[in-house]
Amino acid sequence: MTDAAATLTLADGREVRWFDTGAGPSHVLVWHHGTPSDGRIYGVLRAAAGARGIRVISVARAGYPGSTPLPGRSVADSARDVLAVLDAAGVDRFATLGASGGGPHALALAALAGERATGAATFSSPAPYDGDPAWFDGMRDPGALRAATRGREARARYDDEAEFDPDVFVAADWALLEGDWRELGQDAGAVGALAPEGAVDDDCAFVAEWGFEVPRIAASVLIVHGDQDRMVPAAHATRLLRLLPYATSWWFADDGHVSALRAVPHALDWLLAHGLSTPSP
Repeated sequence: MTDAAATLTLADGREVRWFDTGAGPSHVLVWHHGTPSDGRIYGVLRAAAGARGIRVISVARAGYPGSTPLPGRSVADSARDVLAVLDAAGVDRFATLGASGGGPHALALAALAGERATGAATFSSPAPYDGDPAWFDGMRDPGALRAATRGREARARYDDEAEFDPDVFVAADWALLEGDWRELGQDAGAVGALAPEGAVDDDCAFVAEWGFEVPRIAASVLIVHGDQDRMVPAAHATRLLRLLPYATSWWFADDGHVSALRAVPHALDWLLAHGLSTPSP
């Protein structure tokens, strides 16, 4: 089963590609893909949402397949593109969920949407970069993000020599990538090789000003992280909680960067309980 894919032309002439599991359910979830990805809605997420009567919409960020590049984009810029898609789709209220590189974008959408956002959840998300060298502590391979702090050209050059380190994932991550979330691994590998520009701009956005104030998010927020995460260490969840002291946090002692996603169905239940159950007009 595949989701409907469409293209929206924005006011500035750029195009963004977006995916939709289909109108009908009154509850809407916006999925923010990781880095890299083409923005597709994975089957495991589609099934979990469908079982709960939730429609899922996802937007490929600028520079990813089907979406016009926007060099120098901020995290908030991508959230504005999502809002344009939601407006075009006639969606008023929604929850927002992002994994890994999608986490900051889920928070940005919640911040910019105001009362339209009923809740936000992040999985294995980086925290805002404040120049503190400790931000990189615990990362198995921080090379791409360190390069991004030196500018877009430095980050793009990094890809010319970089090699993937399989030890960035723990055994539980690999098990999930070979199981329910195998589409994620297949997607990331293909997009990373064929369309690296989106990942370059993602990384540069993470280490620049995000373009919004995280503490001003009014919606309920859930932060999920695995203690064994070697890509975005669990200390980033602690940093986010300092900015969002009212947020709910779930910690998984044996999970890494990907395996924490096993809790996505429970996160959907949490979002339903914290406002997603309010029907869209």
